[in-house]
Amino acid sequence: MKIGFIGLGNMAKAIIGGILKEKIIPAKDIIGSDKSADMCKKAAKDLGITVYDSNVKVVSEADILFFAVKPQFLPEVMNEIKGSIKKSTVIVSIVAGKNIAFIENGLSNAEKATGAAGKTAGKAAGKTGEKTSGSDKLKIVRTMPNTPALVGEGCTGVCPNGNVTKAELDKVLKILSSFGKAHVVPERLMDVVGAVSGSSPAFVFMFIEALADGAVAGGMPRQQAYEFAAQAVLGSAKLVLESGKHPGELKDMVCSPAGTTIEGVRTLEECGMRAALMDAVQAVLERTKEL
Repeated sequence: MKIGFIGLGNMAKAIIGGILKEKIIPAKDIIGSDKSADMCKKAAKDLGITVYDSNVKVVSEADILFFAVKPQFLPEVMNEIKGSIKKSTVIVSIVAGKNIAFIENGLSNAEKATGAAGKTAGKAAGKTGEKTSGSDKLKIVRTMPNTPALVGEGCTGVCPNGNVTKAELDKVLKILSSFGKAHVVPERLMDVVGAVSGSSPAFVFMFIEALADGAVAGGMPRQQAYEFAAQAVLGSAKLVLESGKHPGELKDMVCSPAGTTIEGVRTLEECGMRAALMDAVQAVLERTKEL
């Protein structure tokens, strides 16, 4: 099995790192391409994978193909490579805001690919297997990972189309679980996954920074304040996941009657912390729909 990547940015490298760490396949069976020659050189050097200067070459060899480009570049990439996709290839997209229908439409009518890129793609597909001829045959898995994947603590939403078999989905889930957790969700919830998981690390970083600022105001050195605040967030999150208790119950365990913590909680409630976070998630959802 060969796993290919179009785009070798931070998220692609996080996925590749998980694959290698869990020994799903060796580095020699991972291939990739990127519009940046420097990015290709760095991926080859740091990860030991094979890199090509052609997206079509990657597509023609990959059994599982990751789209790991920015949303604005996806249409150009799909138009370039659609004639080279094998019927057996499973396409995994980590592109934010682009649903399965968008990808199906962009890759349909592969046999009509024209121009130099289309001819090259057709030849490549002919050597490795039958090419696709429409969206009804494409195997597509839409995913939404998040940046904690960079440290092996990601949480990825996963949604396959109807052409993906259970065995194929299991392979994809194994890959996505190599750098954190992966959960299958209906596509109607994928934008919510992006808001609560994909964007929220930025909110958490702001929270950590604010906690540290408060500690600095109390006299603690800044670097030490960051460590205390970040560890508190890490430990609290782990407690939610491993205890199975409701977050409200865990919060109550910290708040002693007439104690110090409940005063802090009261202050946060007065400042509208809950409403602000809910509004932030809704703002992300609204912006996602505009893209």
